[in-house]
Amino acid sequence: MSARPSKLKVGVIGKDGRTSAITQLLESSPRVDGRVILLSSGKGPSAVEEAVRAARQHRPDFVVIGPEEPLAFGVVDELQSKLGVPCVGPTKSLARLESSKTFTRQLLSKYGIAGNPEHRIFTAIDDIEPYLHQLGEFVIKPDGLTGGKGVKVSGDHLQSVSDGIEYCREIFQAKHHRIVVEEKLEGEEFSLQSFCDGSHVADMVVVQDHKRAYEGDTGPNTGGMGSYTCADHLLPFINSHVLDAASTINAQIAHALLLETGEKYKGILFGGFMTTRNGVKLLEYNARFGDPEALNVLSLLETDLCEIFEAIIDERLDRVPVVFKHQATVCRYIVPNGYPMNPISGEKLENIPLSSDNLRVYDASVDRRPDGVWMTGSRAVAVVGIGKDLDEANSIAEAAAASVKGPAFYRKDIGTRELVERRVKHMRDVMTRDAESPSEDGRTIAIGESIRVG
Repeated sequence: MSARPSKLKVGVIGKDGRTSAITQLLESSPRVDGRVILLSSGKGPSAVEEAVRAARQHRPDFVVIGPEEPLAFGVVDELQSKLGVPCVGPTKSLARLESSKTFTRQLLSKYGIAGNPEHRIFTAIDDIEPYLHQLGEFVIKPDGLTGGKGVKVSGDHLQSVSDGIEYCREIFQAKHHRIVVEEKLEGEEFSLQSFCDGSHVADMVVVQDHKRAYEGDTGPNTGGMGSYTCADHLLPFINSHVLDAASTINAQIAHALLLETGEKYKGILFGGFMTTRNGVKLLEYNARFGDPEALNVLSLLETDLCEIFEAIIDERLDRVPVVFKHQATVCRYIVPNGYPMNPISGEKLENIPLSSDNLRVYDASVDRRPDGVWMTGSRAVAVVGIGKDLDEANSIAEAAAASVKGPAFYRKDIGTRELVERRVKHMRDVMTRDAESPSEDGRTIAIGESIRVG
Protein backbone atom coordinates (compact mmCIF):
# COMPACT_ATOMS: atom_id res chain seq x y z
CA MET A 1 0.00 0.00 0.00
CA SER A 2 1.50 3.31 -1.02
CA ALA A 3 2.21 5.90 1.67
CA ARG A 4 -0.34 8.65 2.06
CA PRO A 5 0.61 12.32 1.97
CA SER A 6 1.05 14.25 5.22
CA LYS A 7 -2.16 16.16 4.46
CA LEU A 8 -5.08 14.10 3.22
CA LYS A 9 -7.83 14.92 0.76
CA VAL A 10 -10.98 13.20 2.07
CA GLY A 11 -14.31 12.66 0.33
CA VAL A 12 -17.69 11.91 1.89
CA ILE A 13 -20.95 10.59 0.51
CA GLY A 14 -24.18 11.74 2.15
CA LYS A 15 -26.07 14.88 3.12
CA ASP A 16 -27.58 14.38 6.55
CA GLY A 17 -26.85 14.96 10.22
CA ARG A 18 -24.60 11.91 10.46
CA THR A 19 -22.45 13.06 7.54
CA SER A 20 -22.31 16.57 8.99
CA ALA A 21 -20.87 15.15 12.21
CA ILE A 22 -18.32 13.06 10.31
CA THR A 23 -17.34 16.07 8.19
CA GLN A 24 -16.93 18.41 11.16
CA LEU A 25 -14.57 16.01 12.92
CA LEU A 26 -12.54 15.29 9.80
CA GLU A 27 -12.14 18.98 9.02
CA SER A 28 -10.83 19.54 12.57
CA SER A 29 -8.16 16.85 12.12
CA PRO A 30 -4.56 18.00 11.53
CA ARG A 31 -4.31 15.14 9.02
CA VAL A 32 -6.96 16.58 6.67
CA ASP A 33 -6.17 19.16 4.03
CA GLY A 34 -8.85 21.85 4.12
CA ARG A 35 -12.49 21.08 3.51
CA VAL A 36 -13.87 17.58 3.13
CA ILE A 37 -15.22 17.04 -0.40
CA LEU A 38 -18.91 16.13 -0.80
CA LEU A 39 -18.93 13.59 -3.63
CA SER A 40 -22.67 12.84 -3.63
CA SER A 41 -25.73 13.41 -1.49
CA GLY A 42 -26.07 9.64 -1.36
CA LYS A 43 -29.69 9.37 -2.45
CA GLY A 44 -30.94 6.92 -5.08
CA PRO A 45 -29.13 4.63 -7.57
CA SER A 46 -27.54 7.66 -9.24
CA ALA A 47 -25.47 8.24 -6.10
CA VAL A 48 -22.91 5.65 -7.18
CA GLU A 49 -22.38 7.20 -10.60
CA GLU A 50 -22.21 10.71 -9.10
CA ALA A 51 -19.69 9.63 -6.48
CA VAL A 52 -17.40 7.88 -8.96
CA ARG A 53 -17.51 10.85 -11.31
CA ALA A 54 -16.68 13.30 -8.51
CA ALA A 55 -13.95 11.05 -7.11
CA ARG A 56 -12.36 10.84 -10.55
CA GLN A 57 -12.27 14.63 -10.62
CA HIS A 58 -11.06 15.28 -7.04
CA ARG A 59 -8.93 12.16 -6.42
CA PRO A 60 -9.50 11.83 -2.66
CA ASP A 61 -7.07 9.77 -0.57
CA PHE A 62 -10.04 7.93 0.92
CA VAL A 63 -13.85 8.17 1.02
CA VAL A 64 -16.29 7.81 3.93
CA ILE A 65 -19.83 6.66 3.13
CA GLY A 66 -22.57 8.01 5.41
CA PRO A 67 -25.97 6.56 4.36
CA GLU A 68 -26.98 3.01 3.52
CA GLU A 69 -28.26 3.29 -0.05
CA PRO A 70 -24.90 3.87 -1.79
CA LEU A 71 -23.45 0.93 0.13
CA ALA A 72 -26.29 -1.34 -0.97
CA PHE A 73 -25.83 -0.18 -4.58
CA GLY A 74 -22.10 -0.99 -4.51
CA VAL A 75 -20.39 2.40 -4.32
CA VAL A 76 -17.42 0.95 -2.44
CA ASP A 77 -16.90 -1.72 -5.10
CA GLU A 78 -16.96 0.92 -7.83
CA LEU A 79 -14.62 3.38 -6.12
CA GLN A 80 -12.10 0.71 -5.23
CA SER A 81 -12.14 -1.25 -8.50
CA LYS A 82 -12.32 1.67 -10.94
CA LEU A 83 -10.25 4.29 -9.14
CA GLY A 84 -8.35 2.41 -6.44
CA VAL A 85 -9.78 4.74 -3.77
CA PRO A 86 -9.90 3.16 -0.28
CA CYS A 87 -13.25 3.44 1.51
CA VAL A 88 -14.59 3.44 5.03
CA GLY A 89 -17.67 1.36 4.34
CA PRO A 90 -18.37 -2.24 3.29
CA THR A 91 -18.67 -3.64 -0.22
CA LYS A 92 -22.07 -4.49 -1.68
CA SER A 93 -21.72 -8.11 -0.61
CA LEU A 94 -20.86 -7.19 2.98
CA ALA A 95 -23.52 -4.46 3.08
CA ARG A 96 -26.13 -7.22 2.83
CA LEU A 97 -25.83 -7.14 6.60
CA GLU A 98 -28.23 -4.20 6.32
CA SER A 99 -29.77 -4.53 2.87
CA SER A 100 -30.95 -8.11 3.44
CA LYS A 101 -32.55 -9.06 6.75
CA THR A 102 -32.66 -12.69 5.64
CA PHE A 103 -28.89 -12.67 5.03
CA THR A 104 -28.27 -11.45 8.58
CA ARG A 105 -30.66 -13.89 10.25
CA GLN A 106 -29.15 -16.77 8.29
CA LEU A 107 -25.61 -15.61 9.11
CA LEU A 108 -26.31 -15.73 12.86
CA SER A 109 -27.88 -19.17 12.52
CA LYS A 110 -25.09 -20.63 10.35
CA TYR A 111 -22.26 -19.49 12.60
CA GLY A 112 -23.97 -20.12 15.92
CA ILE A 113 -24.01 -16.48 17.00
CA ALA A 114 -26.31 -15.65 19.90
CA GLY A 115 -29.13 -13.14 19.63
CA ASN A 116 -31.46 -14.47 16.95
CA PRO A 117 -35.13 -14.29 17.93
CA GLU A 118 -37.58 -16.97 16.81
CA HIS A 119 -38.19 -16.23 13.14
CA ARG A 120 -39.10 -17.62 9.73
CA ILE A 121 -38.39 -16.39 6.19
CA PHE A 122 -41.15 -16.38 3.55
CA THR A 123 -41.00 -15.93 -0.21
CA ALA A 124 -44.78 -16.14 -0.78
CA ILE A 125 -47.94 -15.36 1.14
CA ASP A 126 -48.69 -19.06 1.65
CA ASP A 127 -48.09 -20.39 5.17
CA ILE A 128 -47.60 -16.97 6.73
CA GLU A 129 -51.00 -16.90 8.45
CA PRO A 130 -50.49 -20.11 10.47
CA TYR A 131 -47.12 -18.83 11.64
CA LEU A 132 -48.61 -15.53 12.77
CA HIS A 133 -51.20 -17.46 14.78
CA GLN A 134 -48.42 -19.64 16.21
CA LEU A 135 -46.40 -16.65 17.37
CA GLY A 136 -49.40 -14.72 18.69
CA GLU A 137 -47.39 -11.48 18.82
CA PHE A 138 -45.17 -10.86 15.83
CA VAL A 139 -42.96 -8.49 13.87
CA ILE A 140 -43.02 -8.26 10.06
CA LYS A 141 -39.96 -7.02 8.16
CA PRO A 142 -39.51 -6.54 4.41
CA ASP A 143 -36.21 -7.92 3.12
CA GLY A 144 -34.58 -4.74 1.85
CA LEU A 145 -33.96 -1.10 2.66
CA THR A 146 -36.98 0.83 3.89
CA GLY A 147 -35.41 3.93 5.46
CA GLY A 148 -36.03 2.59 8.95
CA LYS A 149 -39.81 2.71 8.45
CA GLY A 150 -40.70 -0.71 7.04
CA VAL A 151 -40.89 -2.79 10.22
CA LYS A 152 -44.38 -3.24 11.66
CA VAL A 153 -45.22 -4.77 15.02
CA SER A 154 -48.39 -6.42 16.23
CA GLY A 155 -50.16 -4.36 18.86
CA ASP A 156 -48.42 -1.19 17.71
CA HIS A 157 -48.98 -1.01 13.95
CA LEU A 158 -50.91 -4.23 13.26
CA GLN A 159 -53.94 -5.00 15.38
CA SER A 160 -54.69 -8.52 14.14
CA VAL A 161 -53.43 -11.45 12.10
CA SER A 162 -55.53 -10.14 9.23
CA ASP A 163 -53.67 -6.82 9.42
CA GLY A 164 -50.42 -8.75 9.33
CA ILE A 165 -51.42 -10.70 6.23
CA GLU A 166 -52.53 -7.53 4.49
CA TYR A 167 -49.20 -5.88 5.24
CA CYS A 168 -47.37 -8.93 3.87
CA ARG A 169 -49.36 -8.59 0.63
CA GLU A 170 -48.33 -4.92 0.42
CA ILE A 171 -44.68 -5.87 0.87
CA PHE A 172 -44.76 -8.41 -1.94
CA GLN A 173 -46.63 -5.98 -4.19
CA ALA A 174 -43.87 -3.42 -3.50
CA LYS A 175 -41.38 -5.86 -5.08
CA HIS A 176 -39.76 -7.08 -1.89
CA HIS A 177 -39.16 -10.75 -2.63
CA ARG A 178 -38.78 -12.02 0.92
CA ILE A 179 -40.35 -11.29 4.28
CA VAL A 180 -38.94 -12.05 7.72
CA VAL A 181 -41.54 -12.76 10.39
CA GLU A 182 -40.21 -12.74 13.95
CA GLU A 183 -41.46 -13.13 17.48
CA LYS A 184 -42.27 -9.88 19.22
CA LEU A 185 -39.71 -9.30 21.93
CA GLU A 186 -40.24 -7.34 25.11
CA GLY A 187 -37.50 -5.26 26.68
CA GLU A 188 -35.55 -2.09 25.99
CA GLU A 189 -33.70 -1.27 22.78
CA PHE A 190 -30.17 0.07 22.53
CA SER A 191 -27.64 0.72 19.78
CA LEU A 192 -24.01 -0.38 19.83
CA GLN A 193 -21.82 0.88 17.01
CA SER A 194 -18.31 -0.46 16.47
CA PHE A 195 -15.45 0.58 14.23
CA CYS A 196 -14.25 -2.49 12.29
CA ASP A 197 -11.15 -3.14 10.14
CA GLY A 198 -12.15 -6.68 9.19
CA SER A 199 -10.23 -8.36 12.00
CA HIS A 200 -10.77 -6.13 15.01
CA VAL A 201 -13.63 -4.06 16.41
CA ALA A 202 -13.52 -1.01 18.66
CA ASP A 203 -16.82 -0.23 20.36
CA MET A 204 -18.34 3.20 20.64
CA VAL A 205 -20.54 4.46 23.47
CA VAL A 206 -23.90 2.70 23.75
CA VAL A 207 -26.92 4.84 22.76
CA GLN A 208 -30.71 4.71 23.03
CA ASP A 209 -32.61 6.08 20.02
CA HIS A 210 -36.26 7.20 19.90
CA LYS A 211 -38.08 6.29 16.68
CA ARG A 212 -41.61 7.51 17.38
CA ALA A 213 -42.45 10.99 16.15
CA TYR A 214 -44.23 12.33 19.21
CA GLU A 215 -43.67 12.57 22.93
CA GLY A 216 -44.48 9.59 25.06
CA ASP A 217 -43.33 7.26 22.25
CA THR A 218 -46.47 7.87 20.21
CA GLY A 219 -47.06 8.51 16.53
CA PRO A 220 -45.51 6.96 13.43
CA ASN A 221 -41.97 5.63 13.19
CA THR A 222 -39.31 8.01 11.93
CA GLY A 223 -35.65 7.87 11.04
CA GLY A 224 -35.03 8.82 14.69
CA MET A 225 -36.13 11.89 16.66
CA GLY A 226 -33.21 11.88 19.04
CA SER A 227 -31.05 9.84 21.38
CA TYR A 228 -28.98 9.94 24.54
CA THR A 229 -25.85 8.49 26.16
CA CYS A 230 -24.75 8.40 29.79
CA ALA A 231 -21.49 9.54 31.34
CA ASP A 232 -20.58 6.02 32.52
CA HIS A 233 -20.95 4.68 28.95
CA LEU A 234 -23.80 2.38 29.96
CA LEU A 235 -27.56 3.04 29.97
CA PRO A 236 -29.89 3.22 32.99
CA PHE A 237 -31.47 -0.16 32.21
CA ILE A 238 -28.37 -2.23 31.28
CA ASN A 239 -25.21 -3.32 33.05
CA SER A 240 -21.77 -4.28 31.76
CA HIS A 241 -22.81 -7.92 31.22
CA VAL A 242 -25.52 -6.86 28.77
CA LEU A 243 -23.11 -4.56 26.96
CA ASP A 244 -20.44 -7.27 26.80
CA ALA A 245 -22.96 -9.64 25.19
CA ALA A 246 -23.75 -7.10 22.45
CA SER A 247 -20.05 -6.36 21.96
CA THR A 248 -19.34 -10.07 21.53
CA ILE A 249 -22.05 -10.36 18.87
CA ASN A 250 -20.52 -7.45 16.90
CA ALA A 251 -17.08 -9.08 17.03
CA GLN A 252 -18.44 -12.49 16.03
CA ILE A 253 -20.37 -10.96 13.14
CA ALA A 254 -17.17 -9.41 11.75
CA HIS A 255 -15.50 -12.84 11.81
CA ALA A 256 -18.54 -14.60 10.33
CA LEU A 257 -18.68 -12.11 7.45
CA LEU A 258 -15.05 -12.89 6.59
CA LEU A 259 -15.75 -16.63 6.64
CA GLU A 260 -18.94 -16.25 4.60
CA THR A 261 -17.72 -13.82 1.93
CA GLY A 262 -13.93 -13.97 2.00
CA GLU A 263 -13.93 -10.16 2.38
CA LYS A 264 -12.90 -8.02 5.34
CA TYR A 265 -15.56 -5.66 6.65
CA LYS A 266 -14.04 -2.17 6.82
CA GLY A 267 -16.42 0.38 8.24
CA ILE A 268 -19.06 0.67 10.95
CA LEU A 269 -20.91 -2.28 12.45
CA PHE A 270 -24.12 -0.94 13.97
CA GLY A 271 -26.15 -3.43 15.94
CA GLY A 272 -29.68 -2.62 17.07
CA PHE A 273 -30.21 -4.75 20.18
CA MET A 274 -32.83 -5.39 22.83
CA THR A 275 -32.17 -6.54 26.36
CA THR A 276 -34.86 -9.05 27.36
CA ARG A 277 -35.47 -11.49 30.19
CA ASN A 278 -33.96 -14.14 27.90
CA GLY A 279 -30.76 -12.28 27.18
CA VAL A 280 -29.62 -9.84 24.51
CA LYS A 281 -31.40 -10.16 21.17
CA LEU A 282 -30.40 -8.69 17.82
CA LEU A 283 -33.16 -6.66 16.19
CA GLU A 284 -31.21 -5.61 13.08
CA TYR A 285 -27.84 -4.64 11.70
CA ASN A 286 -26.89 -1.47 9.89
CA ALA A 287 -23.77 -1.19 7.75
CA ARG A 288 -22.96 2.43 8.65
CA PHE A 289 -23.20 4.99 11.43
CA GLY A 290 -26.65 5.48 12.90
CA ASP A 291 -28.45 8.77 12.61
CA PRO A 292 -28.98 10.16 15.28
CA GLU A 293 -26.71 7.76 17.22
CA ALA A 294 -23.58 8.98 15.41
CA LEU A 295 -24.26 12.52 16.61
CA ASN A 296 -24.02 11.45 20.26
CA VAL A 297 -20.90 9.32 20.01
CA LEU A 298 -18.95 11.56 17.64
CA SER A 299 -19.65 14.53 19.92
CA LEU A 300 -17.76 12.61 22.62
CA LEU A 301 -14.89 11.21 20.54
CA GLU A 302 -11.44 12.30 21.73
CA THR A 303 -9.36 10.24 19.29
CA ASP A 304 -8.72 11.82 15.89
CA LEU A 305 -11.46 10.39 13.64
CA CYS A 306 -9.17 10.57 10.62
CA GLU A 307 -6.62 8.44 12.45
CA ILE A 308 -9.32 5.85 13.19
CA PHE A 309 -10.45 5.78 9.55
CA GLU A 310 -6.86 5.33 8.35
CA ALA A 311 -6.43 2.46 10.83
CA ILE A 312 -9.59 0.82 9.47
CA ILE A 313 -8.29 1.06 5.91
CA ASP A 314 -4.83 -0.21 6.87
CA GLU A 315 -6.18 -3.00 9.12
CA ARG A 316 -4.42 -1.77 12.27
CA LEU A 317 -7.39 -0.70 14.38
CA ASP A 318 -6.05 -2.69 17.33
CA ARG A 319 -3.11 -0.28 17.55
CA VAL A 320 -5.19 2.90 17.86
CA PRO A 321 -6.69 3.76 21.27
CA VAL A 322 -10.31 4.81 20.63
CA VAL A 323 -11.28 7.13 23.49
CA PHE A 324 -14.57 8.84 24.34
CA LYS A 325 -15.21 11.50 26.98
CA HIS A 326 -17.03 10.38 30.10
CA GLN A 327 -19.87 12.84 29.69
CA ALA A 328 -23.57 12.47 28.92
CA THR A 329 -25.21 13.60 25.68
CA VAL A 330 -28.78 14.33 24.61
CA CYS A 331 -29.60 14.73 20.91
CA ARG A 332 -32.85 16.33 19.71
CA TYR A 333 -33.80 16.56 16.04
CA ILE A 334 -35.77 19.58 14.86
CA VAL A 335 -38.06 18.40 12.09
CA PRO A 336 -40.53 20.14 9.74
CA ASN A 337 -44.22 20.18 10.61
CA GLY A 338 -45.92 17.12 9.14
CA TYR A 339 -42.86 14.89 9.50
CA PRO A 340 -42.61 11.98 8.82
CA MET A 341 -45.75 11.34 6.77
CA ASN A 342 -46.29 14.72 5.06
CA PRO A 343 -43.39 17.01 5.92
CA ILE A 344 -43.48 20.57 4.68
CA SER A 345 -40.56 21.81 2.60
CA GLY A 346 -39.12 25.15 1.58
CA GLU A 347 -39.80 26.83 4.91
CA LYS A 348 -37.26 28.86 6.85
CA LEU A 349 -35.67 28.14 10.22
CA GLU A 350 -34.30 31.01 12.26
CA ASN A 351 -32.21 31.52 15.39
CA ILE A 352 -30.30 28.25 15.02
CA PRO A 353 -27.63 28.23 17.75
CA LEU A 354 -23.91 27.84 17.11
CA SER A 355 -21.80 24.94 18.36
CA SER A 356 -19.84 25.50 21.56
CA ASP A 357 -17.90 23.44 24.12
CA ASN A 358 -21.06 21.85 25.51
CA LEU A 359 -23.30 22.04 22.43
CA ARG A 360 -22.99 20.56 18.95
CA VAL A 361 -25.26 21.63 16.10
CA TYR A 362 -25.47 19.52 12.94
CA ASP A 363 -27.23 20.38 9.68
CA ALA A 364 -29.24 17.57 8.15
CA SER A 365 -31.95 18.23 5.55
CA VAL A 366 -31.48 21.97 5.09
CA ASP A 367 -30.08 24.40 2.54
CA ARG A 368 -27.96 27.20 3.98
CA ARG A 369 -28.24 30.20 1.67
CA PRO A 370 -27.34 33.89 2.01
CA ASP A 371 -30.95 34.60 2.94
CA GLY A 372 -31.14 31.97 5.66
CA VAL A 373 -31.57 28.27 6.45
CA TRP A 374 -34.35 26.49 4.58
CA MET A 375 -35.82 23.07 5.33
CA THR A 376 -35.90 20.53 2.50
CA GLY A 377 -38.46 18.02 3.75
CA SER A 378 -36.85 15.69 6.27
CA ARG A 379 -35.12 15.96 9.65
CA ALA A 380 -33.65 19.44 9.52
CA VAL A 381 -31.17 20.25 12.29
CA ALA A 382 -29.90 18.29 15.28
CA VAL A 383 -28.70 19.77 18.57
CA VAL A 384 -26.58 17.73 20.99
CA GLY A 385 -26.19 18.85 24.59
CA ILE A 386 -23.09 17.62 26.42
CA GLY A 387 -22.93 17.60 30.21
CA LYS A 388 -21.55 15.92 33.31
CA ASP A 389 -24.79 13.91 33.58
CA LEU A 390 -28.07 13.42 31.72
CA ASP A 391 -29.83 16.23 33.55
CA GLU A 392 -27.21 18.78 32.49
CA ALA A 393 -27.00 17.46 28.91
CA ASN A 394 -30.79 17.54 28.66
CA SER A 395 -31.00 21.14 29.87
CA ILE A 396 -28.45 22.23 27.28
CA ALA A 397 -30.19 20.36 24.44
CA GLU A 398 -33.61 21.69 25.43
CA ALA A 399 -32.45 25.30 25.57
CA ALA A 400 -30.84 24.97 22.14
CA ALA A 401 -33.84 23.27 20.52
CA ALA A 402 -36.32 25.73 22.06
CA SER A 403 -34.40 28.68 20.63
CA VAL A 404 -35.00 27.60 17.01
CA LYS A 405 -37.91 29.37 15.34
CA GLY A 406 -39.98 28.21 12.38
CA PRO A 407 -42.72 25.75 11.33
CA ALA A 408 -41.01 22.80 12.99
CA PHE A 409 -41.17 20.65 16.13
CA TYR A 410 -39.04 18.33 18.26
CA ARG A 411 -39.53 15.82 21.05
CA LYS A 412 -39.06 17.52 24.40
CA ASP A 413 -38.99 14.28 26.40
CA ILE A 414 -35.86 12.63 25.01
CA GLY A 415 -33.24 12.36 27.73
CA THR A 416 -35.54 13.64 30.47
CA ARG A 417 -35.59 12.05 33.89
CA GLU A 418 -39.28 11.17 33.48
CA LEU A 419 -38.81 9.21 30.24
CA VAL A 420 -35.63 7.49 31.42
CA GLU A 421 -37.31 6.38 34.66
CA ARG A 422 -40.18 4.96 32.59
CA ARG A 423 -37.63 2.91 30.63
CA VAL A 424 -36.11 1.64 33.88
CA LYS A 425 -39.52 0.73 35.29
CA HIS A 426 -40.45 -1.08 32.08
CA MET A 427 -37.29 -3.17 32.24
CA ARG A 428 -37.84 -3.92 35.91
CA ASP A 429 -41.39 -5.09 35.12
CA VAL A 430 -40.11 -7.30 32.31
CA MET A 431 -37.57 -8.95 34.59
CA THR A 432 -39.96 -9.29 37.51
CA ARG A 433 -42.49 -11.25 35.47
CA ASP A 434 -39.92 -13.98 34.96
CA ALA A 435 -37.57 -13.40 37.87
CA GLU A 436 -36.48 -17.02 38.25
CA SER A 437 -35.81 -17.71 34.56
CA PRO A 438 -32.18 -17.93 33.45
CA SER A 439 -30.93 -15.79 30.62
CA GLU A 440 -30.05 -17.29 27.25
CA ASP A 441 -26.44 -17.90 28.35
CA GLY A 442 -27.63 -19.72 31.48
CA ARG A 443 -26.85 -16.86 33.85
CA THR A 444 -29.82 -15.81 36.01
CA ILE A 445 -30.22 -12.04 36.04
CA ALA A 446 -31.38 -10.61 39.34
CA ILE A 447 -33.96 -7.86 39.16
CA GLY A 448 -31.79 -5.13 40.60
CA GLU A 449 -28.70 -6.27 38.72
CA SER A 450 -29.77 -5.53 35.19
CA ILE A 451 -31.23 -2.14 36.04
CA ARG A 452 -29.27 0.86 37.21
CA VAL A 453 -31.39 3.76 38.41
CA GLY A 454 -29.52 6.98 37.64
